[in-house]
Amino acid sequence: MATLAELATSHTALGEPAVDHLLRLTASWSLLADLSFSDLLLMAPAVDDESSYVVLGQIRPNNRSTMLNEDLVGTMHHASEWSHAASAFTDGVRVTGETRLEFVDEPVQIWAIPVRFADRVVAVLVRLQGPLRGPSSLYERVYLSIFVRLCDMVAEATFPFREEEVAGPGMPRVGDGIILLEDDGRVQFATPNATNALHRLGIYSAVEGHTLVELGQRVRAVERALNFALPTMEEVDRGHDVAILFHCVPVIADGHVTGVIVLLRDVSDLRQLNRVVLHKEAAVREVHHRVKNNLQTISSLLRLQARRSDEAETRTALLEAERRVRSIAVVHEVLSREPGEDVVFDEIVRSLVMLVEDTVLALHPVEIVVNGDLGVLATDVATPLAVALAELLTNAVEHAFTEFGGAENEHVGVVTLNLYRRDGEAVAEIRDNGRGLGDDFSLEVPTSLGLSIVRDLIRAQLHGTITMTSMPYASGGGTFVRVVLPLAPRR
Repeated sequence: MATLAELATSHTALGEPAVDHLLRLTASWSLLADLSFSDLLLMAPAVDDESSYVVLGQIRPNNRSTMLNEDLVGTMHHASEWSHAASAFTDGVRVTGETRLEFVDEPVQIWAIPVRFADRVVAVLVRLQGPLRGPSSLYERVYLSIFVRLCDMVAEATFPFREEEVAGPGMPRVGDGIILLEDDGRVQFATPNATNALHRLGIYSAVEGHTLVELGQRVRAVERALNFALPTMEEVDRGHDVAILFHCVPVIADGHVTGVIVLLRDVSDLRQLNRVVLHKEAAVREVHHRVKNNLQTISSLLRLQARRSDEAETRTALLEAERRVRSIAVVHEVLSREPGEDVVFDEIVRSLVMLVEDTVLALHPVEIVVNGDLGVLATDVATPLAVALAELLTNAVEHAFTEFGGAENEHVGVVTLNLYRRDGEAVAEIRDNGRGLGDDFSLEVPTSLGLSIVRDLIRAQLHGTITMTSMPYASGGGTFVRVVLPLAPRR
């Protein structure tokens, strides 16, 4: 389904500022739908046919059954089908009346409210409400009176508020609790859910006719909404167990604040859950930190044992094992700084390059160049991939340039690591300009333990593919390695 911005761009003549205004309206219009017990449609004239209107948005109330069983977003309608909307758009005033809807036996009350922006009407907000059963309750009357005041603000272009003034993404629903304040900050009306939220903050006396300060609770968001006519949001705590979110929306008429709508939401459980999650994340980071320290201890022991060994072959094997342990420690070092099961692989690559440069002693000067990145990877992919790449880079630096002589040789050794994503796959390519592979080389029968480890990690553990080929002399020579890993979860 197309978004509001896409529909407005393709079907209307609205400019970007007007579309942004409508996006802000739809980000907050759940409040309007709940206060009016009504379905709401947002309509605008079509660019190629001024007698037709396109539906840019639709929302259903949270506290009353819908009047519209089908989704009308993106549909086109002739002005004769929605005459109230056409009149509101043309005349720039609210139009009320009745209309007939499919699958509804009785007439439906309809309001068409012009949506004004920059001194012109850019769209129409259509309200569709079925008959209210029985006498209107106090809550219904108050809700509808607030809705009327907000409709006046929509027609005057004072609601929704400018994007830079909006406190938070959208608004809570009315059912969470609502308080209506007068222009002096005194409580005019409070729903039972709002009263319960105030009880949790220690306010047990009757609230009507009193300010929150008189009741013993100062909420600066309310003061800012009254004094500066800006929507504000504040979380009020009571100890460690209670947290109530106050979302304050000023009601403006003729440029003056005539009241404030306070939407309350009890977020105590959410804050407790956040604390639990943060505690667990801290524990996970601590585990990774300790694993890294233990791996570094093992690495130091292997390095110490290598120095004490008299056999060159044993010393080389111990140093290779020490490097592999350090490459795993690199992953845990990054995970100790970032919570979760994913890791930014670019940080690991930088550490791997430094590790290879520090541990490999080549007779020929070699430069390692890294291009691209793989973004965020799961830890069960990042760890074996890091070991494999460290092994491949080390193998290229140590063995690709053995026939070029000492450091005085003018041939510069370059090892390039290209990383990118393609069609749900992670691709790593390693290219050197060295001597290439031998004629009898086969990855199926590797000649070193390092290549055996790489092959098994890529194929068996990561379910990927790896190829190694010699490049022709005309293309610069050397060896080309491609590793391809599936990123989608295996079934």
